Amino acid sequence: MLKQLILGFSIVTLTLAGGCASPGPDAANPPAGAERPLVTGAIPDQDPEQLQRLYGKLTQYLSKELGVPVTYKPVTDYTAAVTAFRTGNLDLVWFGGLTGVQAQLQVPNSRAIAQRDIDAQFTSVFIAHRSANVQPFTEASQLQQLKGRRLTFGSESSTSGRLMPQYFLQQNGVNLTDFKGEVGFSSSHDATLKLVESGTYEVGALNAQVWRDRLAEGKVDQTAVQVIWETPPYFDYHWVLHPDVAQEYGSDFADRVQVALLSLDPQVPEQKEILDLFGAERFIPTKNENYAQIEAIGREVGKIQ
Repeated sequence: MLKQLILGFSIVTLTLAGGCASPGPDAANPPAGAERPLVTGAIPDQDPEQLQRLYGKLTQYLSKELGVPVTYKPVTDYTAAVTAFRTGNLDLVWFGGLTGVQAQLQVPNSRAIAQRDIDAQFTSVFIAHRSANVQPFTEASQLQQLKGRRLTFGSESSTSGRLMPQYFLQQNGVNLTDFKGEVGFSSSHDATLKLVESGTYEVGALNAQVWRDRLAEGKVDQTAVQVIWETPPYFDYHWVLHPDVAQEYGSDFADRVQVALLSLDPQVPEQKEILDLFGAERFIPTKNENYAQIEAIGREVGKIQ
């Protein structure tokens, strides 16, 4: 009987203690009067699990460096990322070249602040299923031999998976109507790779970094698919910051975010992991003007009005 009384008292005590305990901080739902979280996002160009892992680690780092809560909000597609930035639902977004330009045009005074070391000289690759019997080539003029093939791009708004590959095709006399059937849009670089690897499409265009990463990870069946051409370089991915953050966090906040990104150090294991997930050695400064070529090409192919 005594043991039962003691046990009952202990349970009541623990229950009361649990009920009175203050809940832990919730970055997504801060208490009234608390600083609202900085919301980051990214174009969904890769496998969602990969993106969730990457941005989970990055938001922890940024929150510590900036001294404000930082959260990651995934979006359904490239257009949704631009829309969320325009409406102020995303503050800091990892855009591709084209979507970054679209965002900057829709949100005056938004600022491109950082890119990876590889983004100033980025490339796309054209890949082909081996059954298509397309041999690798080095001259852009040889894109002519892709006429009559089944081709897929990535997302319709992808710089490396659609815009620049389409530009190089058109520059060499190949129009989208020259392919067999409707040109495909796979939605992501990983999906493009799988569609060509399976033979659903004979040819595909994707981000060269994703191709090399998947090769290194052993996720490419090289008996089924190969690179046939790599494009000349261009500016691509970059971070864009919404101008409204200055009202929330101070006029120097853009500079603070830029410094935090540029300070990611490959000598620090946790930070190296973030850089590795981005496929970069480091981040470097960038500016809106660097994407003038992307804007011009976007207008030329009808992706920017």
